[in-house]
Amino acid sequence: MGLRFKTRESDSAWVDTVWTCTSEQVTAMTSVAGARWGLVFWEHAGRAYAGVTGPETRTGTAPVPEGAAFTGIEFAVGTSLRAVPTPALVDGGIGLPDTTRRTFRLDGARWETPGPDDAEALVESLVRAGIVLRDPLVTDVVRGHRPAVSGRTVERRFRAATGLTRGAVRQIERARTAAQLLAAGDPAADVVAKLDYFDEPHLARALRSYVGRTVRQLREGTGGAIALDLDQRLTS
Repeated sequence: MGLRFKTRESDSAWVDTVWTCTSEQVTAMTSVAGARWGLVFWEHAGRAYAGVTGPETRTGTAPVPEGAAFTGIEFAVGTSLRAVPTPALVDGGIGLPDTTRRTFRLDGARWETPGPDDAEALVESLVRAGIVLRDPLVTDVVRGHRPAVSGRTVERRFRAATGLTRGAVRQIERARTAAQLLAAGDPAADVVAKLDYFDEPHLARALRSYVGRTVRQLREGTGGAIALDLDQRLTS
C-alpha cells in the first residue's frame, strides 16, 4: 500500500509533468526536494481541496491524509504565478479558498477543477488570462542557450523566476533522477558515471539531503512512503 503514483510528461511548454496519487494505509511520507512549483487538487473524506506548492530545497517528513486522491500539475522551470512570486513559495505553499469538487479560486477568479486529462487545458486558460507567466530568458537558459547578458543578470532573473539558484536546480534534479535510476535497478557506480557525481559517497550525500533515502533503500524499495514516483514510466 502507501502512495500509488501515476505520472506523465506534458507536451505543453508550460508544464513539466501531470501526476495522480492515491494514499492507502499511510499517514506520513518522506517529502523530496523539487525545483518546480505546482498546483495540486485532492479529495478526502468527501471534501475537496486545492493548493499551490512551492519548490522544496530539502527532504523531510510530511503528513498524508489517508484515503485521499490527488491530481497535480508540475510547472516548467521559469514559469510563475502572477499573484504569488515563486521565491515566496520555496519550502512552503498556500491553500486556495472556496474549493469544491468542480471549481477552485485562483487570482480572484473561479476555475474548473481539472482531472489529469484536463490539466493542459486549464493551464492554457491561466496563461491566456495572464495568471501564469514565464521569463523567456530563464526558459532559454534551461534549454541550454547562452543569452547575451551577464552571468549576474542570468542568476538574478533565475532566482526571481524560480526562487532557487541554477546550481540548486541542477543538484535537485540530478538527485531525483539518481533516485529513479537506482530504484529501477541501475548500479550505483553506473549512476555516478551517468550523472557525473564525483564518487559514490557524494551520490549518497545528495540522496540523503534531497531524497531522504540511501542507495540500498532505493534499490530494495524500503523506507516507507515517499513523494516521488519511483516506478515512473513517463509517457507524453
